[in-house]
Amino acid sequence: MGEVPTADALPAALTDRDQWVCWRTHERNGTPTKVPIVPETTQFASTTDPDTWRRFQTAREAVSATGMAGVGFVFTADDPLIGIDLDDCRDPETGKPTDWAETIIDQLDSYTEVSPSGTGYHILIAGTLPDGRNRAGNLELYDRSRFFTVTGDHVADTPPDVHERTDAIETVHDTELLDAHSGSKPNAETTPADSEGATSDQPSAPPDATAPDAAAVSDEELLERAQTAANGEKFTRLWNGTTSGYESHSEADLALCRLLAFWTDGDPQRVDRLFRRSGLMRDKWDDVHYADGSTYGAKTVERAIAHTDEGYTPPEATTASTGDGSPAESAPADTNAAAGEATATADAATHDAMSAPATASLDSDGDGTASTALAGDPDLPAAHPQRVQARRARIEELTEQVESLLAENERLREELHDERERRQALEAAREESAASWWPLW
Repeated sequence: MGEVPTADALPAALTDRDQWVCWRTHERNGTPTKVPIVPETTQFASTTDPDTWRRFQTAREAVSATGMAGVGFVFTADDPLIGIDLDDCRDPETGKPTDWAETIIDQLDSYTEVSPSGTGYHILIAGTLPDGRNRAGNLELYDRSRFFTVTGDHVADTPPDVHERTDAIETVHDTELLDAHSGSKPNAETTPADSEGATSDQPSAPPDATAPDAAAVSDEELLERAQTAANGEKFTRLWNGTTSGYESHSEADLALCRLLAFWTDGDPQRVDRLFRRSGLMRDKWDDVHYADGSTYGAKTVERAIAHTDEGYTPPEATTASTGDGSPAESAPADTNAAAGEATATADAATHDAMSAPATASLDSDGDGTASTALAGDPDLPAAHPQRVQARRARIEELTEQVESLLAENERLREELHDERERRQALEAAREESAASWWPLW
């Protein structure tokens, strides 16, 4: 049992509230678990029953009187407090945090203390917790129906008081939880400024490859093509500012930026320019949310581009690729343009799993050739730009189907994980209810 902190060592935002319990370790299903105890008793406390909580001084004195491990604070919907739990991110020998944890501590800039194990941190802030996921990897965010062990082992260079940090917690939520949900690696040992390197494991183009020139199309024409593509309905909803179907406004922001990243072929300035015209635009876009001075909008665009592997190839760029800026003699310009539009539709489908078919469609011969794209002139040589474009469209279509299945598999895994945690919580609640007023041995 460590030394119990005094009221002077803790923020008044905590000690002024009668939301304190004691805690001790209890083995549940073979795993040591920290459980809340009603101060001055050996009975289980409940994180939803105020009758089992006490004022701070009562809880503090009860620790030594009853042999408890320490004191804990209960979060409720009636207080503005949020607890951020960072696990396995501190070296107990050197006392140094990992880069990932240090970034979050710096961003939140509020009272922070070392956890009882010495290998993590608890950060206390005031504010509003964003809707959506509240945990990923070694990060958890709570604002009600949970309790935090409180050690008073204050981290140097962090404020001694609890500060209002709604904007900052939104940034952490967007960066750590939305990125985890969209497939990036949560809690990676990088700072926000390192995110450009997040795509280093993606396949790259050959050194002599020429990037497609999406800028050949005006903004108005590009928007029209995006709205009439295979996933044009989704694009239009987001463009008009509709966030339904997303857990938060920030998720909708990221979804639109990913679509724009595809259509602009990863041009960050153009993504930003177009997003500002959309119905999702809000003042938060230009707010500085990161320690490196980056704005929320800049980082959203950066993440969107990092998670978008392909870009739109306009027909104009395909035509120019013949070498002299003119269409190949064997392919009329209108046929080449049609092939380019078919490619655009296929490319757009690769970034909208919801609109992709569950299985690949084959032509009448069953060989998987994109017959609709080649129907214009099946006698063209294999190396002809139209045939190359059609094959590329088919490959990307099949890639999208694979990615869609992988994404669905990951979603089902997350739902299974959440369901297991929900059942464990229900079992724990039943256990607490059954043993609430029984003495523990």
